[in-house]
Amino acid sequence: MNIRENLEQFEVDYLSPYAAHSRDSKGRLRAEEQCDIRPVYQRDRDRILHSKSFRRLKDKTQVFLSPEGDHYRTRLTHTLEVSQNARTIAKALRMNEDLVEAIALGHDLGHTPFGHAGERALNEVCPYGFCHSEQSVRTIDLLEKGGAGLNLTMEVRDGILNHQTKGMPYTLEGRIVRFSDKIAYIHHDMDDAIRAGILKESDVPKEIGDVIGYTTGERLDHFIHDLVTTSYGKADILMSGPVAKAMQKLRRFMFERVYENKEAKSEEGKAEVLIQTLYSHYKKHFERLPDDYKNLVKKGEPEEKVVCDYIGAMTDRFAIAKYEEIYIPKSWHG
Repeated sequence: MNIRENLEQFEVDYLSPYAAHSRDSKGRLRAEEQCDIRPVYQRDRDRILHSKSFRRLKDKTQVFLSPEGDHYRTRLTHTLEVSQNARTIAKALRMNEDLVEAIALGHDLGHTPFGHAGERALNEVCPYGFCHSEQSVRTIDLLEKGGAGLNLTMEVRDGILNHQTKGMPYTLEGRIVRFSDKIAYIHHDMDDAIRAGILKESDVPKEIGDVIGYTTGERLDHFIHDLVTTSYGKADILMSGPVAKAMQKLRRFMFERVYENKEAKSEEGKAEVLIQTLYSHYKKHFERLPDDYKNLVKKGEPEEKVVCDYIGAMTDRFAIAKYEEIYIPKSWHG
């Protein structure tokens, strides 16, 4: 009995005709023998979950740098919330939940320490630029497992690469994650901003609240229900016009009040200087990088990109520790 083949047949019999079926995957960068238990997207999900880059997300900034409180989101909890939203939508639409979950769990693996501040800092100094969605694919293709990569399917790689607004995945599962990412960060970033005293629920403009609700829970519920009802039976993942407009207005509101808030972002300038200082140091002293990274240059990768690979993979705590190790004088003990 081949359990994987039975599960693949179940997908064909049960899932929407618009879903991505595991047995029809475009395959991997390198061909490999199939698992007799797990279909390909479930196998990808497992590989991401067991990766070192996934574990590092627990100590990477979501919005607030080094918040004083146990309940603020990190990049890991953001990832889990994206995954849960995406699975709820996928289940309702009879899409491939394994594919959705794999994309969701992997979409931010290439994020830098200190959130988007770290990303901006590396993008400014690296001649090749730096974009976290592209770095997430580079992480799974090249950096994981000592340079061997995770060898994920094309569908998962495409969904990860195109999860930002500027991209559009070719699977509906990837498009579910693309929406779920935005829904998650708008929802939880507002929740964290309220916890931090930067916002109050009553600050949300009436024109937005009248459409999608006046609490974070109401808005999350409304977004997910609207996506499901609008997309049901269609060959695309869509929001209704009024809800899409309300989401755009809420996103602008969040940029004005939270993402560009001087109080909330007061430490970001320091984080950017720290990241760029580390970049300059390791560019000058490339020999101090771990062997796995130095070996990438031997394979033809540019030094500047490899320095970004090393710094981008750091957690907030590790980046600070490295900076202190290099630049802060230590107490002398005689």
